[in-house]
Amino acid sequence: MVAAVVGMVAAAVGTIGMVATAVGIVWMVAAAFGTVGMVAAAFGTVGMAGMVAPALGMVIVAVGMLAAAATNAGGGSGPRADIKDEKKLTRDSLSKSGNASSLSHMSSTIIFSSLLILIFLRIATGKTHLPPQNFNVLDYGAVADGVSENSPAFLRAWEDACRHPGKSRVIVPKGTFKIWSTTFVGPCLGPISFVIEGVLRAPTHPSEFRSDTWLGFRYVDRLSVKGGGYLDGQGHAAWPFNDCSTNPNCFPLPVSLRLDFVRKARINHLRSINSKNTHFSLFACDKIQISRVRLTAPGDSPNTDGIRIGASTNVKISHATIQTGDDCVSIITGSNNIRVNDVMCGPGHGISIGSLGKSQGDFVSDVQVTNCTFLGTQNGARIKTWAADSMSSTVSNLFFGYIAMQNVNNPIIIDQVYCPGQLPDCYTLGKSLSRVQIKDVTFYNIWGTSASKVALALKCSALVPCQDIVLNKIDLSYNGQEGGPAISDCSNVNGKSYGKQFPNGCL
Repeated sequence: MVAAVVGMVAAAVGTIGMVATAVGIVWMVAAAFGTVGMVAAAFGTVGMAGMVAPALGMVIVAVGMLAAAATNAGGGSGPRADIKDEKKLTRDSLSKSGNASSLSHMSSTIIFSSLLILIFLRIATGKTHLPPQNFNVLDYGAVADGVSENSPAFLRAWEDACRHPGKSRVIVPKGTFKIWSTTFVGPCLGPISFVIEGVLRAPTHPSEFRSDTWLGFRYVDRLSVKGGGYLDGQGHAAWPFNDCSTNPNCFPLPVSLRLDFVRKARINHLRSINSKNTHFSLFACDKIQISRVRLTAPGDSPNTDGIRIGASTNVKISHATIQTGDDCVSIITGSNNIRVNDVMCGPGHGISIGSLGKSQGDFVSDVQVTNCTFLGTQNGARIKTWAADSMSSTVSNLFFGYIAMQNVNNPIIIDQVYCPGQLPDCYTLGKSLSRVQIKDVTFYNIWGTSASKVALALKCSALVPCQDIVLNKIDLSYNGQEGGPAISDCSNVNGKSYGKQFPNGCL
């Protein structure tokens, strides 16, 4: 019996050696055939999820088989079972020896299979990645002469990059590329970067555009737009045509860069100059980061917003310089969880919430504007709603803090009588009819100089007065020709003030 036990131990040791050898061979094979990992990655997230679940089930079944085999080998009676005679002892010993051999074989098979499954899971869950692949627009026929139309070449490069299962990059090298109205559409198989190292130049006349977008990205996840180059919208020739408010036959001026239905995107290290309309526009986007950008247009250029955000969530803007003819950042209806930090704004119309109230159910919520500087802007921190015939809407949970103002015309303003067209009786109608509820707004630690005597204006609706407005550590002085101190102008507002208040007398 002792000899049988020793034999079983030796067999087990041998089995362990075989398993170790098999593992070594498996890893050598996996290393030699890295292509298998790449092919597995190409199946995509859905395919991997479908393969992982059955594989885990196989592991569990294998463990159950091993446990059952161990129970059967033990026979359930222990070493002190009744033995009638020497023949039965010999027969039982042989039987147990056979069970041990069978168990050893089954154990090695199960362990080996489990290891193969785990290795496959390692590959399928992304431990092995496809290398990034570049798609240079020059290879698709693009010409960097500033004259040739390059939209078809750019689209071909994008389509190939979008079909690549791993990381891909569309490369726009140094040089000047003229490109007409073009939209790059997903979804793509992997993360994709649009790297602009050179200059993209728009057509001059609005009639040359097929839509209100110059460069667009739509239905793309995991997008990056970067490269250190810039977009030249050539707006000077188009701004005189900005007459759509009065001319029904007008040419709609295009946005320079538009993202629609895009998720998990980054725009960084990019410049945009002289946009015909808004520089960057986001619509129905989620998880967008914009940083290290510079957006410029003359201070008198019409409707050249820097960044416009609509119906989007989880947007972060940081380390940006915006000098333009309209809002540096405009946050309009449907937007939630917006963070604007370290933006240099001016010239321009400031950072604005709205305008709101044109449609039923308009809303903006959870916005923070921090560590920003306003230089010579028309407004600083602004909330604006339509004056007349506005619909029921809500603006809530806003924070403007740690902001410097330098020669700003309206450093802090809530304007519920917003009426850019100067309609008759606009101010009176706005005081009585605005249905946009503004609440839970904090202005904290805002300092600097005002170009007008009214440094603080909170002009809220008489129908739905502003609620829970907080002023904390406000220090704004007037430096205009009229002389005297800055003043405040407030109506229909409920809230509290703390700390230094200059100008005072508002809450």
